[in-house]
Amino acid sequence: MIPASFHHDGSSTETGPKGELAHREAISHLSRLGPTLEHPRPGVWTFVGNGLSNTTFVEAPEGLIVIDTGECVEEMAAALAAVREHTKQSVAAVIYTHFHYVAGTMALEAERSLESLPIWGHELIHTNRARAATEISASYGRGIDAQFGVNLPTSGPDASLSAGIGRSFRNPDHAPYSEGYVQANHTFSKETTATIAGLTTVFMPAPSDANDSVTIWFPELSTAVNNLVWPVLFNVFAIRGEEYRDPRVLLKGIDQLLSLGAEHLVNTHGPSLSGAQQIRDDVTRYRDAIQFLWDQTVRGLNRGLTSTELAEFVQLPEFYNDSYLTSQFYGLAEHHTRQIRTGLVGWFDEDEANLFPLPTGERNQRLIEGFGGRTEVLRQAQVALAADDLRWALELATWLVRSEPNSAGVDTVNGGSAEERALLASVLRTIGQRTMSANVRNWTLTRALELEGTLNRDRFRVHRFPASLVEHGDPALFVDALRVLVLPEVAAAVSGHICFHVGETSRGLRIRNAVGIPTNGEGADVSLTMSQHTFAHVLGRKTSLVDALAAGEVTLEGDQASAAAILACFDLPTLQLVAAPC
Repeated sequence: MIPASFHHDGSSTETGPKGELAHREAISHLSRLGPTLEHPRPGVWTFVGNGLSNTTFVEAPEGLIVIDTGECVEEMAAALAAVREHTKQSVAAVIYTHFHYVAGTMALEAERSLESLPIWGHELIHTNRARAATEISASYGRGIDAQFGVNLPTSGPDASLSAGIGRSFRNPDHAPYSEGYVQANHTFSKETTATIAGLTTVFMPAPSDANDSVTIWFPELSTAVNNLVWPVLFNVFAIRGEEYRDPRVLLKGIDQLLSLGAEHLVNTHGPSLSGAQQIRDDVTRYRDAIQFLWDQTVRGLNRGLTSTELAEFVQLPEFYNDSYLTSQFYGLAEHHTRQIRTGLVGWFDEDEANLFPLPTGERNQRLIEGFGGRTEVLRQAQVALAADDLRWALELATWLVRSEPNSAGVDTVNGGSAEERALLASVLRTIGQRTMSANVRNWTLTRALELEGTLNRDRFRVHRFPASLVEHGDPALFVDALRVLVLPEVAAAVSGHICFHVGETSRGLRIRNAVGIPTNGEGADVSLTMSQHTFAHVLGRKTSLVDALAAGEVTLEGDQASAAAILACFDLPTLQLVAAPC
């Protein structure tokens, strides 16, 4: 068994401050997540609990350095207001630790012009920020929603408790959220030393949950700002879905961080650490927990263990629970070890049944029939739930829900009968109330509410480009991304070339052999000319191309029938030419 994932001793589930039912340790972990303006040393402040990440301020001889600007303008404005109680230094520079928390920079306009403001960050930040909003936007949005419990109730048993590494994804006090990203104008890709606002600053690339993460070292302050040490066991696997985070790369960054001998460690998430020896002790155990997961996963892999067997084989020793830095308040070790195996050798885990599995619905139907029918599987699942045999109850209930289409006959995500869906929801809710993992609690409760019909998540299963990001991003990236929306059954009979003229940008797609090939747009058969605002609203499903044409916001050049045939190849209703322009 794997007790750390959702242990229950009869009293582990308690009630949180908003009526949440959750593991008592997860409730206790809230106290580490602020909101608090920490002051680890003179001239350094970090606002913990204002958003999912911290915003840090460093007084330099020539002004105030702002590190990370959060998820929105309102978050950055709140952080700036808090630090202004302690320093009146003017803002002299901005530094981004990685691409996740860069959306509040425009808030600084209230104090100074951004045109001359030095903004430092890794050269990959701008590209990475666009990636999540282009090709994988639907999957990424669905994952964010579930992992962080974005749509969980604000109070009651199912209320969101925390995001594990922070109070919440997007602080609700900051709504409505305004986009305020400003691209870095000083970039680097390797270790770089600079003088920023009169203070020596060393940038050391240190990939963690993003390949553009950096450790920022201020030697004159003996202070390091980093995105390596989190207030939880590091998240090798993100339940929302992310690219592989290789522990071997992460360990190099942590070892480099340890080599600095910093007196103060300011983290992207959670509390700061102070005292060189205490930092050395705490961070050494943190890095060793990650190495343990890697080493033991490889040991089990070499013994021929499957992914499921590895999840039981690799369990962190109990002493790692002595520190919040190595406790499973965010992700779970049993998920991390599966991810390490997959990242190292791919999806096939040598389980013979996984080599050529039946389609999920057919497999589940056969299992149900073999168990004696739906009534018997339902009964056994209910018995397992009552007996706290949650893993077995979860599997049985999932067979029922994912064995036949739902009432609309669309898919099996929410299939089965109302009773069967309610049973699966009950199993998931029980797991959510007993796990220390914020990710798992948020995911299971979100899924339970969807199964019960009180939360509709259908919008996360269609591709949607966020209009605000399209409007402020590179149009070429979004035109290129249309290739992952090609409908092969339509495109197989189409050969054509279309160019999108968006503002000052021209970008094309050539449809051939049922794929879309990005081009510079030269020699296109047809073209569409529009502003970036209109482009954003069409891709963001806020208006249709037909309506934009009728309003004179789009100009079509070339044969309309050819344009309609090409646009019909994309699985985006607002991009279709279903009617002639007025």
